[in-house]
Amino acid sequence: MTHTLRLRSFAAGAALLITLPACTTIPAPSPSAEQVHANAIVLDAHADIALPDTSPLYLGADGQSKVATDKLKAGGMDAVIMALATGPKPRTPEGRAQGAAEVAAKLSAIKARVAADPERLTFARTADEVRAAQAQGKTAIILGFQNALALERDVSRLDALYADGVRVFGLTHMGHNDFSDSSRPLFNGETGTYEVTEEHGGLSELGRQAVQRIDALGGIVDVSQMSKAATLQAIELSDTPIIATHSNAKQLSDVTRNLSDEEIDRIGETGGVIHIAAFSAYLADLTSPEKRSAICDVRLAAGLPETYSYPYELYWELEDEAERISFLTNMRELVGREDVARMVDHVDYVVGRIGIDHVGIGTDFNHGGGIVGFTEADSAQNVTEELLRRGYSASDVEKIWGGNFLRVLDEASGR
Repeated sequence: MTHTLRLRSFAAGAALLITLPACTTIPAPSPSAEQVHANAIVLDAHADIALPDTSPLYLGADGQSKVATDKLKAGGMDAVIMALATGPKPRTPEGRAQGAAEVAAKLSAIKARVAADPERLTFARTADEVRAAQAQGKTAIILGFQNALALERDVSRLDALYADGVRVFGLTHMGHNDFSDSSRPLFNGETGTYEVTEEHGGLSELGRQAVQRIDALGGIVDVSQMSKAATLQAIELSDTPIIATHSNAKQLSDVTRNLSDEEIDRIGETGGVIHIAAFSAYLADLTSPEKRSAICDVRLAAGLPETYSYPYELYWELEDEAERISFLTNMRELVGREDVARMVDHVDYVVGRIGIDHVGIGTDFNHGGGIVGFTEADSAQNVTEELLRRGYSASDVEKIWGGNFLRVLDEASGR
Protein backbone atom coordinates (compact mmCIF):
# COMPACT_ATOMS: atom_id res chain seq x y z
CA MET A 1 0.00 0.00 0.00
CA THR A 2 1.15 3.53 -0.66
CA HIS A 3 0.07 6.91 0.62
CA THR A 4 -0.42 9.94 -1.58
CA LEU A 5 0.20 13.45 -0.28
CA ARG A 6 -1.31 16.42 -2.06
CA LEU A 7 0.83 19.54 -1.72
CA ARG A 8 -0.11 22.82 -3.36
CA SER A 9 2.47 24.94 -5.04
CA PHE A 10 1.39 28.48 -4.26
CA ALA A 11 3.67 29.88 -6.93
CA ALA A 12 2.22 27.75 -9.70
CA GLY A 13 -1.29 27.40 -8.30
CA ALA A 14 -1.19 23.67 -9.07
CA ALA A 15 -1.30 20.58 -6.93
CA LEU A 16 1.80 18.40 -6.62
CA LEU A 17 1.27 14.69 -5.98
CA ILE A 18 3.94 12.77 -4.06
CA THR A 19 3.70 9.02 -3.50
CA LEU A 20 5.44 7.61 -0.41
CA PRO A 21 5.95 3.97 0.58
CA ALA A 22 3.54 2.86 3.29
CA CYS A 23 6.21 2.47 6.02
CA THR A 24 8.08 5.70 5.37
CA THR A 25 8.47 7.89 8.48
CA ILE A 26 9.79 11.41 8.59
CA PRO A 27 12.38 11.69 11.38
CA ALA A 28 11.76 14.30 14.05
CA PRO A 29 14.17 17.22 13.84
CA SER A 30 17.00 17.22 16.36
CA PRO A 31 16.42 19.63 19.23
CA SER A 32 18.30 22.90 18.96
CA ALA A 33 21.04 23.86 21.39
CA GLU A 34 18.62 26.38 22.86
CA GLN A 35 16.04 23.64 23.48
CA VAL A 36 18.60 21.24 24.97
CA HIS A 37 19.91 23.97 27.24
CA ALA A 38 16.41 24.94 28.36
CA ASN A 39 15.46 21.33 29.13
CA ALA A 40 18.58 20.59 31.18
CA ILE A 41 19.00 21.62 34.79
CA VAL A 42 21.99 23.88 34.20
CA LEU A 43 24.03 23.86 37.40
CA ASP A 44 27.33 25.56 38.23
CA ALA A 45 29.04 23.56 40.96
CA HIS A 46 31.23 26.39 42.28
CA ALA A 47 31.05 30.17 42.27
CA ASP A 48 32.26 32.59 44.92
CA ILE A 49 30.14 35.11 46.78
CA ALA A 50 31.21 38.65 45.94
CA LEU A 51 31.56 41.06 48.86
CA PRO A 52 32.10 44.83 48.66
CA ASP A 53 35.86 44.29 49.04
CA THR A 54 36.11 41.61 46.33
CA SER A 55 38.81 42.60 43.85
CA PRO A 56 37.40 44.01 40.60
CA LEU A 57 39.91 41.76 38.85
CA TYR A 58 37.64 38.85 39.78
CA LEU A 59 34.35 40.46 38.75
CA GLY A 60 32.65 41.00 35.42
CA ALA A 61 33.47 43.74 32.94
CA ASP A 62 30.63 45.75 34.46
CA GLY A 63 32.21 45.52 37.92
CA GLN A 64 29.42 43.23 39.12
CA SER A 65 29.36 39.58 40.14
CA LYS A 66 29.79 37.14 37.28
CA VAL A 67 26.80 35.28 38.69
CA ALA A 68 24.57 38.30 39.21
CA THR A 69 20.92 37.29 38.92
CA ASP A 70 20.38 38.95 35.53
CA LYS A 71 23.38 37.03 34.19
CA LEU A 72 22.16 33.73 35.64
CA LYS A 73 18.80 34.25 33.96
CA ALA A 74 20.33 35.31 30.64
CA GLY A 75 22.49 32.17 30.65
CA GLY A 76 19.67 29.80 31.54
CA MET A 77 21.39 28.85 34.79
CA ASP A 78 18.97 26.89 36.97
CA ALA A 79 21.23 26.39 39.98
CA VAL A 80 24.57 27.50 41.35
CA ILE A 81 26.54 26.35 44.37
CA MET A 82 27.68 29.52 46.12
CA ALA A 83 30.73 28.96 48.27
CA LEU A 84 31.07 30.23 51.81
CA ALA A 85 34.80 30.33 51.24
CA THR A 86 37.73 31.89 53.00
CA GLY A 87 41.20 32.26 51.64
CA PRO A 88 44.42 31.47 53.50
CA LYS A 89 44.83 33.01 56.94
CA PRO A 90 47.45 32.57 59.67
CA ARG A 91 46.91 29.38 61.62
CA THR A 92 46.47 31.30 64.83
CA PRO A 93 43.35 31.95 66.92
CA GLU A 94 43.15 35.36 65.27
CA GLY A 95 43.55 33.97 61.76
CA ARG A 96 40.94 31.27 62.31
CA ALA A 97 38.53 33.86 63.70
CA GLN A 98 39.08 36.02 60.61
CA GLY A 99 38.19 33.03 58.45
CA ALA A 100 35.03 32.36 60.45
CA ALA A 101 34.06 36.02 60.14
CA GLU A 102 34.50 35.93 56.36
CA VAL A 103 32.26 32.87 56.11
CA ALA A 104 29.63 34.60 58.27
CA ALA A 105 29.77 37.72 56.10
CA LYS A 106 29.27 35.69 52.94
CA LEU A 107 26.38 33.75 54.46
CA SER A 108 24.72 37.02 55.44
CA ALA A 109 25.29 38.47 51.96
CA ILE A 110 23.78 35.54 50.08
CA LYS A 111 20.80 35.34 52.44
CA ALA A 112 20.14 39.04 51.85
CA ARG A 113 20.42 38.57 48.09
CA VAL A 114 17.87 35.75 48.00
CA ALA A 115 15.51 37.55 50.38
CA ALA A 116 15.61 40.64 48.15
CA ASP A 117 14.63 38.72 44.99
CA PRO A 118 12.22 35.91 45.94
CA GLU A 119 10.57 35.88 42.51
CA ARG A 120 13.80 34.78 40.82
CA LEU A 121 15.96 33.17 43.52
CA THR A 122 15.41 30.49 46.15
CA PHE A 123 17.56 28.37 48.40
CA ALA A 124 17.65 24.62 47.75
CA ARG A 125 18.83 21.91 50.12
CA THR A 126 17.77 18.83 48.15
CA ALA A 127 17.75 17.73 44.54
CA ASP A 128 13.96 17.81 44.54
CA GLU A 129 14.04 21.44 45.63
CA VAL A 130 16.37 22.22 42.72
CA ARG A 131 13.98 20.51 40.32
CA ALA A 132 11.02 22.36 41.83
CA ALA A 133 12.84 25.69 41.48
CA GLN A 134 13.43 25.07 37.79
CA ALA A 135 9.75 24.23 37.30
CA GLN A 136 8.86 27.55 38.97
CA GLY A 137 11.29 29.50 36.79
CA LYS A 138 13.59 30.29 39.72
CA THR A 139 17.34 29.85 40.09
CA ALA A 140 18.25 27.60 43.02
CA ILE A 141 21.06 28.69 45.31
CA ILE A 142 22.82 25.75 46.97
CA LEU A 143 25.30 26.62 49.69
CA GLY A 144 28.83 25.27 49.68
CA PHE A 145 31.68 25.73 52.14
CA GLN A 146 35.41 25.91 51.53
CA ASN A 147 38.37 25.95 53.90
CA ALA A 148 38.03 24.23 57.26
CA LEU A 149 40.38 26.80 58.79
CA ALA A 150 37.14 28.73 59.43
CA LEU A 151 35.86 25.92 61.66
CA GLU A 152 38.38 27.04 64.31
CA ARG A 153 39.37 23.41 64.95
CA ASP A 154 35.79 22.56 65.97
CA VAL A 155 34.22 19.73 63.94
CA SER A 156 30.80 20.46 65.48
CA ARG A 157 30.71 23.72 63.48
CA LEU A 158 29.81 21.53 60.51
CA ASP A 159 26.42 20.89 62.13
CA ALA A 160 25.64 24.61 62.25
CA LEU A 161 26.68 25.05 58.61
CA TYR A 162 24.48 22.14 57.57
CA ALA A 163 21.56 23.65 59.49
CA ASP A 164 22.15 26.91 57.57
CA GLY A 165 21.72 24.97 54.32
CA VAL A 166 25.28 24.05 53.37
CA ARG A 167 25.35 20.76 51.45
CA VAL A 168 28.82 20.74 49.84
CA PHE A 169 31.90 20.89 52.07
CA GLY A 170 35.49 21.49 50.93
CA LEU A 171 38.17 21.23 53.61
CA THR A 172 40.98 23.22 52.00
CA HIS A 173 41.87 26.23 49.94
CA MET A 174 45.43 27.36 49.32
CA GLY A 175 47.66 26.28 52.18
CA HIS A 176 47.49 23.37 54.60
CA ASN A 177 45.19 23.71 57.59
CA ASP A 178 44.50 21.71 60.73
CA PHE A 179 42.20 19.34 58.85
CA SER A 180 43.93 18.55 55.58
CA ASP A 181 46.86 19.11 53.28
CA SER A 182 46.25 21.37 50.32
CA SER A 183 47.30 20.78 46.72
CA ARG A 184 48.72 24.32 46.86
CA PRO A 185 51.19 24.72 49.76
CA LEU A 186 51.36 28.28 51.05
CA PHE A 187 54.32 30.58 50.46
CA ASN A 188 55.89 32.09 53.57
CA GLY A 189 56.99 35.63 52.77
CA GLU A 190 59.14 35.85 55.90
CA THR A 191 61.25 32.79 55.11
CA GLY A 192 60.93 32.94 51.32
CA THR A 193 59.93 29.27 51.19
CA TYR A 194 56.80 27.19 50.64
CA GLU A 195 55.20 24.89 53.18
CA VAL A 196 56.27 21.27 53.04
CA THR A 197 54.40 19.36 50.33
CA GLU A 198 52.62 17.29 52.96
CA GLU A 199 52.09 18.15 56.61
CA HIS A 200 49.56 15.49 57.61
CA GLY A 201 50.17 12.94 54.88
CA GLY A 202 46.69 13.79 53.62
CA LEU A 203 43.95 14.17 56.21
CA SER A 204 44.68 14.85 59.86
CA GLU A 205 42.63 13.21 62.59
CA LEU A 206 40.42 16.32 62.60
CA GLY A 207 40.02 15.93 58.84
CA ARG A 208 38.98 12.31 59.17
CA GLN A 209 36.41 13.27 61.78
CA ALA A 210 35.13 16.02 59.50
CA VAL A 211 34.64 13.69 56.53
CA GLN A 212 32.75 11.24 58.72
CA ARG A 213 30.59 14.01 60.17
CA ILE A 214 29.76 15.41 56.71
CA ASP A 215 28.64 11.90 55.73
CA ALA A 216 26.51 11.52 58.83
CA LEU A 217 24.81 14.88 58.27
CA GLY A 218 23.95 14.11 54.65
CA GLY A 219 26.45 16.45 53.05
CA ILE A 220 28.88 15.95 50.16
CA VAL A 221 32.66 16.15 50.47
CA ASP A 222 34.33 18.41 47.89
CA VAL A 223 37.97 17.49 47.19
CA SER A 224 38.88 20.42 44.94
CA GLN A 225 42.06 22.03 46.33
CA MET A 226 42.92 19.01 48.51
CA SER A 227 46.21 17.17 48.10
CA LYS A 228 46.25 13.88 46.24
CA ALA A 229 46.72 11.88 49.45
CA ALA A 230 43.88 13.72 51.19
CA THR A 231 41.59 13.22 48.19
CA LEU A 232 42.22 9.47 48.05
CA GLN A 233 41.72 9.16 51.81
CA ALA A 234 38.44 11.11 51.67
CA ILE A 235 37.19 8.78 48.95
CA GLU A 236 37.93 5.76 51.13
CA LEU A 237 36.35 7.30 54.24
CA SER A 238 33.17 8.66 52.68
CA ASP A 239 30.11 6.46 52.33
CA THR A 240 28.64 8.96 49.85
CA PRO A 241 30.34 9.59 46.50
CA ILE A 242 32.62 12.62 46.70
CA ILE A 243 32.81 15.41 44.14
CA ALA A 244 35.34 17.92 42.89
CA THR A 245 33.46 21.17 42.32
CA HIS A 246 36.10 22.94 40.22
CA SER A 247 39.00 20.73 39.12
CA ASN A 248 40.51 19.80 35.78
CA ALA A 249 42.66 16.98 34.41
CA LYS A 250 46.33 17.11 35.39
CA GLN A 251 47.28 15.08 32.34
CA LEU A 252 46.12 17.96 30.11
CA SER A 253 47.18 20.84 32.36
CA ASP A 254 49.98 19.99 34.75
CA VAL A 255 49.30 22.22 37.75
CA THR A 256 49.18 20.90 41.28
CA ARG A 257 45.51 21.57 41.99
CA ASN A 258 44.30 19.52 39.02
CA LEU A 259 43.43 15.85 39.41
CA SER A 260 45.77 13.00 38.57
CA ASP A 261 44.52 9.98 36.63
CA GLU A 262 44.52 7.94 39.85
CA GLU A 263 42.23 10.46 41.54
CA ILE A 264 39.97 10.67 38.48
CA ASP A 265 39.68 6.89 38.31
CA ARG A 266 38.86 6.49 42.00
CA ILE A 267 36.22 9.22 41.86
CA GLY A 268 34.59 7.41 38.96
CA GLU A 269 34.82 3.98 40.58
CA THR A 270 33.04 5.26 43.68
CA GLY A 271 30.27 7.12 41.85
CA GLY A 272 31.54 10.68 42.25
CA VAL A 273 31.57 13.64 39.86
CA ILE A 274 34.39 15.89 38.61
CA HIS A 275 33.25 19.39 37.65
CA ILE A 276 35.52 20.95 35.04
CA ALA A 277 36.48 24.55 35.81
CA ALA A 278 36.29 27.44 33.36
CA PHE A 279 39.70 28.69 34.52
CA SER A 280 42.42 29.35 31.94
CA ALA A 281 45.42 28.61 34.16
CA TYR A 282 43.94 25.18 34.99
CA LEU A 283 43.04 24.42 31.38
CA ALA A 284 46.21 25.44 29.56
CA ASP A 285 49.12 23.17 28.61
CA LEU A 286 52.09 24.93 30.18
CA THR A 287 54.48 22.00 30.29
CA SER A 288 57.04 22.93 27.64
CA PRO A 289 60.44 24.09 28.99
CA GLU A 290 60.09 27.29 26.95
CA LYS A 291 56.72 28.09 28.48
CA ARG A 292 57.88 27.30 32.00
CA SER A 293 60.96 29.49 31.56
CA ALA A 294 58.87 32.37 30.24
CA ILE A 295 56.48 32.09 33.19
CA CYS A 296 59.40 32.21 35.61
CA ASP A 297 60.75 35.31 33.87
CA VAL A 298 57.45 37.14 34.24
CA ARG A 299 57.22 36.16 37.89
CA LEU A 300 60.76 37.21 38.68
CA ALA A 301 60.29 40.53 36.90
CA ALA A 302 57.37 41.23 39.22
CA GLY A 303 59.38 40.28 42.30
CA LEU A 304 57.56 36.98 42.85
CA PRO A 305 59.32 33.65 43.45
CA GLU A 306 59.93 31.61 40.33
CA THR A 307 58.57 28.48 42.05
CA TYR A 308 54.82 28.16 41.59
CA SER A 309 51.93 25.71 41.69
CA TYR A 310 50.09 27.76 39.08
CA PRO A 311 51.34 30.76 37.08
CA TYR A 312 49.41 33.54 38.83
CA GLU A 313 50.23 32.42 42.34
CA LEU A 314 50.97 35.17 44.88
CA TYR A 315 50.10 38.08 42.59
CA TRP A 316 47.88 39.31 45.45
CA GLU A 317 51.05 39.87 47.49
CA LEU A 318 52.07 42.69 45.15
CA GLU A 319 51.32 45.80 47.18
CA ASP A 320 50.78 48.26 44.34
CA GLU A 321 47.57 47.94 42.29
CA ALA A 322 49.39 49.02 39.12
CA GLU A 323 52.00 46.30 39.69
CA ARG A 324 49.28 43.69 40.10
CA ILE A 325 47.54 44.76 36.91
CA SER A 326 50.83 44.81 35.00
CA PHE A 327 51.73 41.33 36.21
CA LEU A 328 48.30 39.92 35.37
CA THR A 329 48.36 41.52 31.93
CA ASN A 330 51.80 40.10 31.14
CA MET A 331 50.97 36.65 32.50
CA ARG A 332 47.63 36.45 30.71
CA GLU A 333 49.32 37.35 27.45
CA LEU A 334 51.81 34.54 28.04
CA VAL A 335 49.38 31.90 29.31
CA GLY A 336 46.65 32.90 26.89
CA ARG A 337 42.92 32.96 27.42
CA GLU A 338 41.62 29.44 27.04
CA ASP A 339 38.20 28.91 25.51
CA VAL A 340 35.12 26.71 25.69
CA ALA A 341 36.64 24.21 23.27
CA ARG A 342 39.62 23.68 25.59
CA MET A 343 37.28 23.30 28.54
CA VAL A 344 35.38 20.60 26.70
CA ASP A 345 38.72 18.90 25.93
CA HIS A 346 38.93 18.30 29.68
CA VAL A 347 35.33 17.08 29.73
CA ASP A 348 36.21 14.65 26.94
CA TYR A 349 39.24 13.41 28.87
CA VAL A 350 37.26 12.67 32.03
CA VAL A 351 34.42 11.03 30.07
CA GLY A 352 36.97 8.92 28.22
CA ARG A 353 38.43 7.63 31.48
CA ILE A 354 35.40 7.19 33.75
CA GLY A 355 32.24 7.76 31.72
CA ILE A 356 29.49 10.28 31.14
CA ASP A 357 27.98 9.82 34.62
CA HIS A 358 30.96 11.37 36.39
CA VAL A 359 31.57 14.81 34.89
CA GLY A 360 30.03 18.24 35.43
CA ILE A 361 30.77 21.97 35.19
CA GLY A 362 32.02 24.34 37.93
CA THR A 363 33.09 27.83 36.89
CA ASP A 364 35.01 29.34 39.82
CA PHE A 365 33.42 32.64 38.79
CA ASN A 366 34.28 35.61 41.02
CA HIS A 367 37.62 34.00 41.92
CA GLY A 368 39.49 33.73 38.64
CA GLY A 369 37.07 31.75 36.49
CA GLY A 370 36.12 32.96 33.04
CA ILE A 371 37.29 31.87 29.59
CA VAL A 372 36.69 32.94 26.01
CA GLY A 373 33.08 32.07 25.25
CA PHE A 374 32.17 31.52 28.89
CA THR A 375 33.32 34.66 30.64
CA GLU A 376 30.27 35.04 32.87
CA ALA A 377 27.07 33.13 33.64
CA ASP A 378 25.16 34.74 30.78
CA SER A 379 27.12 32.77 28.16
CA ALA A 380 26.53 29.27 29.59
CA GLN A 381 24.72 28.09 26.47
CA ASN A 382 28.00 28.24 24.55
CA VAL A 383 29.12 25.19 26.54
CA THR A 384 25.99 23.30 25.50
CA GLU A 385 26.61 24.21 21.87
CA GLU A 386 30.18 22.89 22.01
CA LEU A 387 29.09 19.65 23.69
CA LEU A 388 26.47 19.05 21.00
CA ARG A 389 28.96 19.91 18.26
CA ARG A 390 31.23 17.14 19.57
CA GLY A 391 28.47 14.56 19.43
CA TYR A 392 27.18 14.51 22.98
CA SER A 393 23.45 13.74 23.08
CA ALA A 394 20.78 15.82 24.79
CA SER A 395 20.74 13.21 27.56
CA ASP A 396 24.52 13.50 27.94
CA VAL A 397 24.28 17.27 28.20
CA GLU A 398 21.61 16.99 30.88
CA LYS A 399 23.92 14.73 32.92
CA ILE A 400 26.94 17.00 32.49
CA TRP A 401 25.16 20.22 33.38
CA GLY A 402 23.33 19.07 36.49
CA GLY A 403 22.04 15.55 36.41
CA ASN A 404 25.20 13.93 37.73
CA PHE A 405 25.47 16.31 40.67
CA LEU A 406 21.79 15.88 41.55
CA ARG A 407 22.27 12.11 41.59
CA VAL A 408 24.98 12.47 44.24
CA LEU A 409 22.90 14.98 46.20
CA ASP A 410 20.01 12.49 46.19
CA GLU A 411 22.33 9.79 47.44
CA ALA A 412 23.73 12.01 50.19
CA SER A 413 20.24 12.80 51.44
CA GLY A 414 19.40 9.11 51.61
CA ARG A 415 17.05 8.80 48.66
